[in-house]
Amino acid sequence: MATDAPVMVRNAQAVDSSAVPALSVDRFRQVVTEEVAGGARLSALLVLAPPRVPRRLLAVIARPLVGNLGLLACDVGDSYPSLTPSCPAAHWFEREIAEQSGVRPEGHPWLKPIRFVAGGPADVGVMDFFRMEGEEIHEVAVGPVHAGVIEPGHFRFQCQGETVHHLEISLGYQHRGVERAMAGGATPRARHYMETLAGDTTVGHMTAYCRAMEALSDARPPARAEALRAIAAELERIANHLGDLGAMAGDVGFLPTMSYCGRIRGDALNLTALLCGNRFGRGMVVVGGVGYDVDAALEDEILVRLDGIEKDAAGAIELMFDTPSVLSRFEGTGIVPEELARRIGMVGLAARASGLPCDVRHEFPYGLYQFTQMPVCTWQSGDCFARAYVRWLEIRQSIVFIREHMRSLPGGPMRQEPRPSQGGRIVASLSEGWRGEICHVALTDADGRLAAYKVVDPSFHNWFGLACALRDQQISDFPLCNKSFNLSYCGHDL
Repeated sequence: MATDAPVMVRNAQAVDSSAVPALSVDRFRQVVTEEVAGGARLSALLVLAPPRVPRRLLAVIARPLVGNLGLLACDVGDSYPSLTPSCPAAHWFEREIAEQSGVRPEGHPWLKPIRFVAGGPADVGVMDFFRMEGEEIHEVAVGPVHAGVIEPGHFRFQCQGETVHHLEISLGYQHRGVERAMAGGATPRARHYMETLAGDTTVGHMTAYCRAMEALSDARPPARAEALRAIAAELERIANHLGDLGAMAGDVGFLPTMSYCGRIRGDALNLTALLCGNRFGRGMVVVGGVGYDVDAALEDEILVRLDGIEKDAAGAIELMFDTPSVLSRFEGTGIVPEELARRIGMVGLAARASGLPCDVRHEFPYGLYQFTQMPVCTWQSGDCFARAYVRWLEIRQSIVFIREHMRSLPGGPMRQEPRPSQGGRIVASLSEGWRGEICHVALTDADGRLAAYKVVDPSFHNWFGLACALRDQQISDFPLCNKSFNLSYCGHDL
């Protein structure tokens, strides 16, 4: 039966692909725009590429007020009227669509590639940048090659004196084609792809991937596995937040917290290594459950070490927040107001620091989070201080969570044997990585193989937020603003 409304599903609930309504282009644009204006988020927007003709535009709309996801589609030719003028959160997605599929969103205000794809519309590093004119205007180009062990990304500043009026960010120098490689699978290499999508978010991405695969095969991991997945995810959150707080301290020259957080981050990573033998959590989350279990002795060891991390972190981090010279650099620097964060579709920690209460664990709970109340940590100022302080709030919250659930792990098996995926299905799986919302969308063909796979890392939503944070800032504040977001190059350049 034809409908002009999205099909509503739960997080990681697979449905027949035929259940997703194909709206007219005008109706599709209207629904997406109205949903986002009403408080929903555009979690994914993609084109199902050839050999399908006409090509189909597919949207995943996350509706936090009711806790479900809306799936809708429309068929398009070589072009369609852009959503971006009425729905700014679509702007990055539509640039990707034009770059990857050749379908042109007509009326997009700044339609240029966000990555460099072999055989695509732009050669690597060759493109026009936004420019300001005037005798006192100068341009500063940074990257794509940076000092130290860091991935490539290019930043182009338009400045008047020391003041940044516009920052344009050009990424895609290491585009890997992971989504294209997933089509036709899932192959034995799929786990490797998912674990390295963003190397510091192994657990977050593997959780989204495994839940998608489990939904496509109507499998459910055991309760013990769900608890261990959540504990691993919170350890990943703690380690990365600690590292970022230390790096932010270093950017303002506050060496005590920088030094101590670097060491304490290592302690947190070592807790993950105790769980699965790898400091980044590789091998921990697998389809059907988890790859490693814990016994009573290991539980005790983890909790003892966690107590030490909590004590050391409190001393180092609270010292930083009690230091006026640090606060003078953090407060009022790199502000992204709440309304702007909402309009451009920011997610995760950066959005929560601007006052948006968006957290998948709370809005679209999954696994263990379905059975425990996860408070959302927010701050209102939207500046570097807020992005630092929300990290500290979440570290403390994650420690409480791990302590509570490590002592009350359910019994039973740690893994269910995976089943074959069913054919002709679609699923959207969300998880809350330490940076924010992760979205994986999977579609199967009639034989149950992956016909398409889409990954949206939180960095995809938030890179433009960093550009907005630099407006009217001193260019010398860029390192601090950049680290306060700490977005992923490789998570973006899939």
